[in-house]
This record gives sequence, C-alpha cells and structure tokens, in this order.
Amino acid sequence: MLRALVRAMRPKQWPKNVFVFAGVFFDGKLFDAALLVRSVGAFVLFCVVSSAIYLINDLVDMEQDRAHPTKRNRPLASGTLKPWVAVVAAIVMLAVSLPVSFALGTAFGAIVLGYAAMMVAYSFALKHVVIVDVMTIAAGFVLRVFAGAVVLPVTRFSPWLYVCTTLLALFIAISRRRHELLLLAEDANHHRAILDEYTVAFLDDMTSLVTATALAAYSFYTFSAPNLPANHTMMLTIPFVMYGIFRYMYLVRVKNMGGTPEDVVLGDRPLIAAVMLWALTAGVVIYASRGVL
Repeated sequence: MLRALVRAMRPKQWPKNVFVFAGVFFDGKLFDAALLVRSVGAFVLFCVVSSAIYLINDLVDMEQDRAHPTKRNRPLASGTLKPWVAVVAAIVMLAVSLPVSFALGTAFGAIVLGYAAMMVAYSFALKHVVIVDVMTIAAGFVLRVFAGAVVLPVTRFSPWLYVCTTLLALFIAISRRRHELLLLAEDANHHRAILDEYTVAFLDDMTSLVTATALAAYSFYTFSAPNLPANHTMMLTIPFVMYGIFRYMYLVRVKNMGGTPEDVVLGDRPLIAAVMLWALTAGVVIYASRGVL
C-alpha cells in the first residue's frame, strides 16, 4: 500500500518544481548558501503540495483513467491503492505543507495556497473548459517561478522570465493535449470530455503561435533585460532554446511522444544535452558578469 501511495504521488513529476530555482539562479545568488537553502525548502514544499494535488486529481479521474491505455495502471485506477488512503494522505500533506509555506514568508505562503486552490479547481472544473485548461497548467508553472522569486530577496529578476515561462508551459501543455487526442483517437472524449473540443489542426496552430512567441520573448529577454550583461552575451543561449523547442516538437510530432513531459525531457539525450548546455552557458554569462566566476 505504501509503495502504491508513493507511486500515486508521482515523484517522477517533481522535476517540474525546479522552476522555483529560477529566482535564485537568475538573480545571481546560486552560491549564497542561506538563500539556496530557502529555495530548496520552497522546492520541497511544492513537491509535497503537487503530490497532494495529484492524489486529488486521480481520485476525481479514477473512472476515466480506467478507460485510458496507460493511466489505467495508476494505483487508484488499478485498485492497488484504496481511495480512503489517498484522501487521508492528501489532507495530511496539505495540512502540513501549507502552514510551513507561510513560515517561509507570507507572500510565499499565499502563492503556495493560491497554487493549491487553483489546481484543485482544475481537478474538479477548469480542466473541462476549453483553452482555460491549458492556460491553468501554464499558470501553475508561472506561480512556481513567482514563488521562487519571493521566497528570497530578489533584486535582478526580469519580468520577461514570467512571459517566457508562460509560453513554454503552454507549449508543453498543448503538446500533451495533442498527444492525448491522437493516442485515444475516437475514444478521446470517453477519457477526457474536453478533448472533444480540440482538433489536431487547432492544436498545431496554437503550437505554432506559442512557439514563435516564446522564441521572440526569450530573444527580447536576452538583450533587453536590465539585469543582464551590457555586451548581450546572454544571446549565446538562444540557439539552445531554439534547438530544445524544435527537438521537443520532433519528439511529439514525429516520434509520437508527449504524454508526460518529464518522460520526454528526461528520456531524450539530445534534449537533456540542450538543457544542460543552456544552463551552463546562462550560468557563465550571469555569474561571470558579476564577478562570481
């Protein structure tokens, strides 16, 4: 039962919460031990809260998941985890993590509470509203970045990063909807009724719009953000972002992947290499310009 509960908490999806480190990384304070510890604490709290939300979501979707070719193997859908255990675990995790979040700061606690409320609303209602469903997922990523920026004294964090995060999250969410639509085919609406409101052509148009806007927004960030070096060396990271987006599109459209973003990213070596090279280049640019490296 314990093993099933841990699986239902989806630890494989905890890497999504790495977005809370955007504040400490882009503000050039990654080597400040005290601030890094606060960011790690924020990361852990988001992992706990998001796991509680996953349990709630799986409880709500239990019957629909049984009609899905892969989600039917989830602990609740398959019957290996009792619903009452998931309910108790979700309540306990939220009851512990939310007060601790406020201990890290009122603003941070309010963001975590808002994130939890929004995702609960998503589980029960928002995921059934066309377009709003993918926008809610994107908002969850933006709140992670925002939380990482308020949990410590950030002075050089550009608002452009919120725009870039929104567009990147939309790109991933839309790609996942496309994958679900193709995977389930004519049975799509039996598993998730909202899929009846989408078509592959519409999702492809959304992807094209979001992709072009994301690349433009990130490019503007690299040479216009006031906290970056005046010599515009941050523009060196643009090719890695461009390749990463194109590679993700290739995996979704050509290789028919895209069901779970963490599997796409962590299961593809070229994409991992692009992310690591982007992080390395961005880190050198940011920290070398401030005399840290």
